[in-house]
Amino acid sequence: MPYTDLLTAGRIVQVVEPGGRDQVLDAAARLLSGGSPDWTQAIGDGLRAREAIGSTAIGRGVAIPHCHSAACSAPVAAFLRLAAPVDFRAHDGCPVDLVFAMVVPQGQAQQHLDTLSELAGQFADAGFRDAVRAARDIAALRALLLRLDLPGARSA
Repeated sequence: MPYTDLLTAGRIVQVVEPGGRDQVLDAAARLLSGGSPDWTQAIGDGLRAREAIGSTAIGRGVAIPHCHSAACSAPVAAFLRLAAPVDFRAHDGCPVDLVFAMVVPQGQAQQHLDTLSELAGQFADAGFRDAVRAARDIAALRALLLRLDLPGARSA
């Protein structure tokens, strides 16, 4: 399943004051849970537990925090563009300003891995990263990430 199928426009946001890594993970958990307090806590705990194993920053200012959780019945993703970079303890030492967060139900390991692989490839493209950073407003950012400018692309 392409990563675009996991996103909706409402889960693509710009974060003006991101705070630190934990605050970014909490914001991602709220988006991924649809605002449900119980699910937000469970997903936030899952994201932090995964981050404790090792940084999900893939370099060049990009992080892909992710986890499995019983709090969701289908894979869900959110994208956060941070106004100020945050330390995610990336191996390249670069702080993170682009965050693609994902939660997948228990038992969907292969889809999880496939989506992570697709995302790593997408964000390895310097042109794509530059376009995401240069998007002039939230509408342009959403159109870019949801590929709304491509023939046959879906709306959110």
